[in-house]
Amino acid sequence: MNLSSLGHSKPLEQKDLKALNAERCLTLMAEGAALNMLDIDADTYKAFRSQISQLTIKIPDRRSDDEKLSQIRVILQEFESYRNNAESLLRGRISGWRTLSDKLFRELLARLGIDPTSPSAAPLVSKMATLVTAEDFQSYQKILTDFLHPVAADGSILNIAVPLKVEDRTTDNDNAAGLRGGGSAVERLKGIMDRGGKGFIVLFHLGCLDIISERFGLEAVQDSLMAVSAFLTHCLHSDDAIYHWNDSTLLAILQGRTSEPIVSAELKRIASHNRDVTVIIDGRTIMLRIPLEFELTPIDCLRSANDLYKISAGHAVKR
Repeated sequence: MNLSSLGHSKPLEQKDLKALNAERCLTLMAEGAALNMLDIDADTYKAFRSQISQLTIKIPDRRSDDEKLSQIRVILQEFESYRNNAESLLRGRISGWRTLSDKLFRELLARLGIDPTSPSAAPLVSKMATLVTAEDFQSYQKILTDFLHPVAADGSILNIAVPLKVEDRTTDNDNAAGLRGGGSAVERLKGIMDRGGKGFIVLFHLGCLDIISERFGLEAVQDSLMAVSAFLTHCLHSDDAIYHWNDSTLLAILQGRTSEPIVSAELKRIASHNRDVTVIIDGRTIMLRIPLEFELTPIDCLRSANDLYKISAGHAVKR
């Protein structure tokens, strides 16, 4: 009996096997290519992979060559669409990070009192938008480190980012200076402004504390801060109030003063008479001179008491 008469399919011919292998290869190639596309956005990538899987399923169906070719074109269009979307997302992400980095760096410079157009800072600002490769970023990181931590003539490493110390927003007096924190300063200033009072805000910056910390340790820094706070409390008027602002800055509220030249002259005299600080290190008595600078801001220049947290080198007069 002829088996073909029973309705059995004929054996696959060699050309049929080649056609099926080619279709299978196209399916695997499309799925493999999709698997290796950049995953820029998880949801978009997941939807793309799903779409490719659905399209490749239709390739092995018994269709004419024209239909199969049309299906392949649809798959290629899906790849092109995803690539365009991914590149657009990537460009937007890079642009956003560059804009944010530029803004943060300019804010950093403002906090440090450095003009972004100055010869030292301008190259760093402009170069940020040109960074592309890993080598570019490594080179920029080294330049930025040298900028923020320059080497002094004696070989020591300086730290120009000292003014970025975090403000003490507490009202407690458990800091090294033994003074109430900046939160109390805000409360006092609010009361003065509510009454329409006049006066000045003074930020006293203590220099070289980072160097003292490196050479003598944190305890020497705390002793220095306490000694300077005691000196300023003694020199200021009895109705003036002084607070701990950060690890290298003290804040004073001079209430009732109206003449900036007189106040400025008084503070210059105080700063010039800043006495040596005595600290005990490993049983040895060491005399330290703490450089003292101040920034003066009239109270009526502030819109609210919380503007104290916005005071920086760019918003006050440095002496």
